[in-house]
Amino acid sequence: MPISYETDRRLWLLQGDTTAYAVRLDAGDVPRHVHWGPSITLSEAVALSHELPDPAASSFEQGPGAAELAVEGGDHFGPASLQVRFADGTRGVEWRFIGHEARGDHLRVELADRYYPLRVTLHYRLQGDVLERWADVVNHGPDQLDVLRADSAAWHVPVQESYRLSHLVGAWNSEFRLRRVELPAAETVLTSRRGTTSHHANPWLAIDDGTAGEEHGEVWSTVLAWSGSWRVTVHRDPGGRTGWTGGFGHEGLTWTLEAGETLTTPTFSGLYSAEGFGAASRAWHAYVTRQVLPHPGEDRPVLYNSWEATGFDVDEAGQMALAARAASLGAELFVMDDGWFGARLSDRAGLGDWQPNSRRFPNGLRPLADEVRRLGMRFGIWVEPEMVNPDSDLYRAHPDWVLHQPNRRRTEMRNQLVLNFARPDVEQWAHAWLDRLVGDLGLDFLKWDFNRAFTEAGPDRVFLEHTRAVYRVMDRLRADHPGLRIEACAGGGGRADLGILRRTDQIWPSDNTDPVDRIGIQHGFGQYFPARVMSSWVTDNPNVTTGRTTPLRFRFHVAMAGVLGLGGDLTTWSADELKEAAEHVAAYKRIRPVVQHGTAYRLEGSGTLTGVQYVRDGEHVIIAWCPTRPYGYTPGPLPLPAVSAGADYLDLDTGITHTGAVLLHRGLPLDLPPGDHASAIVRLRRLP
Repeated sequence: MPISYETDRRLWLLQGDTTAYAVRLDAGDVPRHVHWGPSITLSEAVALSHELPDPAASSFEQGPGAAELAVEGGDHFGPASLQVRFADGTRGVEWRFIGHEARGDHLRVELADRYYPLRVTLHYRLQGDVLERWADVVNHGPDQLDVLRADSAAWHVPVQESYRLSHLVGAWNSEFRLRRVELPAAETVLTSRRGTTSHHANPWLAIDDGTAGEEHGEVWSTVLAWSGSWRVTVHRDPGGRTGWTGGFGHEGLTWTLEAGETLTTPTFSGLYSAEGFGAASRAWHAYVTRQVLPHPGEDRPVLYNSWEATGFDVDEAGQMALAARAASLGAELFVMDDGWFGARLSDRAGLGDWQPNSRRFPNGLRPLADEVRRLGMRFGIWVEPEMVNPDSDLYRAHPDWVLHQPNRRRTEMRNQLVLNFARPDVEQWAHAWLDRLVGDLGLDFLKWDFNRAFTEAGPDRVFLEHTRAVYRVMDRLRADHPGLRIEACAGGGGRADLGILRRTDQIWPSDNTDPVDRIGIQHGFGQYFPARVMSSWVTDNPNVTTGRTTPLRFRFHVAMAGVLGLGGDLTTWSADELKEAAEHVAAYKRIRPVVQHGTAYRLEGSGTLTGVQYVRDGEHVIIAWCPTRPYGYTPGPLPLPAVSAGADYLDLDTGITHTGAVLLHRGLPLDLPPGDHASAIVRLRRLP
């Protein structure tokens, strides 16, 4: 049974594939954490539930045992997961246990306040070794109830001598930079106040004792599935106890619950790995594939996007010419980017007027769609449904539709404002034109963008309801148009999370397509996102973001580690470049089943040599990069952790056979070209 219950201790044990999680109720009906780690028996969980005296405890410390959802009030002085204010001004919660229900892999623990009409259900659901947690907060009274904080879950790890925090930081064009730092004895807050997940932080984190590596050591990690503002507070006290609590919304927001209303928090999932950060990532990848993605078994097509070729200078003839060139290289999906609608001659006008520009497309978009399909490709379009330019017919007709507050100026960023999707009329308008656009053209693909943060957002509930409305629009579109696929984009990786990914098929990690920078971006992105959702383009030289010039081979090899795309101005590429590009596209299609559907192992060599190994049914694809090579440095063999010491492996391109023991301990020899920006792809097959 995945869920066991011990009556005397009022303890629940949830058993995953290789891990376990245990929680109990104390004498005051407070849910207390017992265990999160390797598999244990119910009797062992009971033994663990008996607290040992804390030698550092005193009358100034909080009560025994870490709370599963810490509330404001009583003897708790750490960060609160749940803060409420009742109609008479009283704050804090005192629990009364109502009951529990365990069905299959789903546990519900029902709690109520001892005096006030508040009920909370704690949800626990096992998916393999990933534990999903969320909460329902219900106002059972006749009066309004203010919720000042409603986190999805609190997590706790065993006492260690030291702790290390891994998290993702960044900025526009520099997202998903992995940071590993010693966790201070303090409260460390990871957050976004921008109305979206943000470029600057991501709601994933991992904790270890400072000694874990890629393939060894204990790692505890969590991911919040939410695409709006969020906050996670990590707390390490001087006594050595460490945990964190997290959920939607940032500090200072209040949700007002009407009588009978329920607030359901987003899923906050946790995973324990006994075999390092690599095993943790692979477990997250498997979870995303099985439980999150709408169409996990599909091959993601090689796409071409017109943005870097045309910018806003979009017209029918130019797009058709690019489509022909893209098809000749082997592209399978053509995506027309910004500039096709309204008065969109620059980023200053037209956003919100989602009708084709009649001068640029005198017969609408149907001729282009038909030509793209005649060339053997699918057809997609860029949209930014949540934004509007003040210089647009939509804004002139509905200035009240944007986020704004009385007596405050409307802050423009990128010459645009944010439409308030928390308004039912805005949500209905967005769905109507998107449904019409997709239906009329039979669109195969939407690149859904979101290019600026919230400002002047109010009331507080906008931060919740806007994101929920975006989810509903996407859900309706996908239900009504089963062939539609969506890419999540937000000025690059500004809205990359498991909430948006449940409704999309891939994510654009960054507007920065420089392959040197992309290696680091993709390394951080892959901490919990699998390769099959990582959109990566090959673009022009010099790179539009960095000005760096790199070989076409290097650009392709970096992009081939995910979902390959083409984004350059193909009309300027030489005949040799076009020939080489077509060869790389064909090579990608040969390795695509292993890259997109295989198991990923991050590789570390000497110096700047790194790579990724993908494994599927005995087939191995190794992609290696060496961005810089100091004088006298020869990149050595690259050790492969995903081979068996007793097996042999055939190089499918050279015919050379390698022994597994040598590949595992010494490494794979690489035939790298000289100089900087060197790369290689090796295909191996395990021999019977």
